[in-house]
Amino acid sequence: MGCWQSSLSAETHQEKDQKIHNQQPIQRNSPFSGGEAAVPAIGVPPFSKFSFLDLKAATKNFSSEFIVSESGEKAPNLVYKGQLQDSRWIAVKKFSKVAWPDPKQFAEEAKGVGKLRFRRLANLIGYCCDGDERLLVAEYMPNDTLAMHLFHWENQTIEWAMRLRVAFYIAEALDYCRNEGLSLYHDLNAYRVLFDQDGDPRLSCFGLMRNSRDGKSYSTNLAYTPPEYLRNGRVTPESVIFSFGTILLDLLSGKHIPPNHALDMIRTKNILLLIDSHLEGKFSMDEATIVVDIASKCLQYEPKDRPTAKDLVATLLPLQTGVDVPSYVMLGISKHVDAPPTPQRPLSPLGEACSRKDLTAIHQILVMTHYRDDEGTNELSFQEWTQQMRDMLEARKRGDFAFRDKDFKTAIDCYSQFIDVGTMVSPTVFARRSLCNLLCDQPDAALRDAMQAQCVYPDWPTAFYMQSVALAKLDMHQDAVDMLNEGAGLEEKRQKSGRRS
Repeated sequence: MGCWQSSLSAETHQEKDQKIHNQQPIQRNSPFSGGEAAVPAIGVPPFSKFSFLDLKAATKNFSSEFIVSESGEKAPNLVYKGQLQDSRWIAVKKFSKVAWPDPKQFAEEAKGVGKLRFRRLANLIGYCCDGDERLLVAEYMPNDTLAMHLFHWENQTIEWAMRLRVAFYIAEALDYCRNEGLSLYHDLNAYRVLFDQDGDPRLSCFGLMRNSRDGKSYSTNLAYTPPEYLRNGRVTPESVIFSFGTILLDLLSGKHIPPNHALDMIRTKNILLLIDSHLEGKFSMDEATIVVDIASKCLQYEPKDRPTAKDLVATLLPLQTGVDVPSYVMLGISKHVDAPPTPQRPLSPLGEACSRKDLTAIHQILVMTHYRDDEGTNELSFQEWTQQMRDMLEARKRGDFAFRDKDFKTAIDCYSQFIDVGTMVSPTVFARRSLCNLLCDQPDAALRDAMQAQCVYPDWPTAFYMQSVALAKLDMHQDAVDMLNEGAGLEEKRQKSGRRS
């Protein structure tokens, strides 16, 4: 087992930056691209096939308590939330057994949708085709649907700037899907718009697949169905734009208004009657007029008269304000943070202290352990016992006194003198300096020291445990658990071989 990373400083910062990029709100990275190349989703797992047993376990045997479909247990295709063994949450859509009789057709369609990876989508990450079972697996969005926030809110309605952000993000999602050759979206409505852990709106990937083998595409009230679908029963890219227009009406009014009724209000210039009274006048009339105009164009009777998804993105882009305000703040919700995943192996006292990030307990254990694990890591000849060597050991001794007395800044200086000479390497010194850096709020330096300890002593559990604490401090929780498990596995090997831990 070699070093976890070879280029310690550069790769540590790079990986940290990538993790932070995954967790912070999307808008901090110039979200309003205005038609530039789509920014891909980061950190989305590759598309894969799941076993039915795994999904059954993840959803607690498809418990009714795990149903997240808005229409509840009577829906033909239920959606459940589930939690995999690695603690990752997923959304699982379960089709009826007769919906997709041909497993090959189902798998091919799922794989087509599974190729998409975009930050405005709740991306499809897998499927299940065991026997008669037909299930889709997607990223789980923990902050409800647009319908819930617009029509069933308890604390506050959605503010105007956030409504414009929803419209823009969903237009971006539709434009991305069109560019990727999947321009048909079935039954687009406010229940298909989901909010992720940062409160950012995303379009459910489930609507990119047909609902069943007969190609049925709309299950909502006929008053909201595109007129051409009523004529020939087929969904077209222009039908999707019509449905987007109904979402704009929802955002404008805070109610689910039939398009014909809304168009009558628009034609008679009663725009103010269309605007949600719960906004209490806190909106721009100029912006509202533009959105009303977009909605009316989307709802044109003739499909050829409707704008494209690209047109929608271009028109909605200039309306975006509050770019630096996270979506969860605009929604008035707390940012959703999953509990860190738990280790798979039993942990030693040091491992337990590291999993709790209990720096005081870690300090006590390292003081008690002293240098017993350094035996055999250095072989020095008589010639190397020079004055420089004595000075180096004296520096380490001063560092040990400072470490014991909790003078961690002095300990860092003394241990650095010892390390910089380079005549003697000590994994314990790296572990101790790693802890000192953690206690001085320097997790980057702590991680580098713990990784150096692993380089000196590749099978040393303490090196992995210290890495786990530093990674947790850097909000890299899955990596932290991986390091805990590595350390615990090495301790198991030691116990089996009769070595002291």
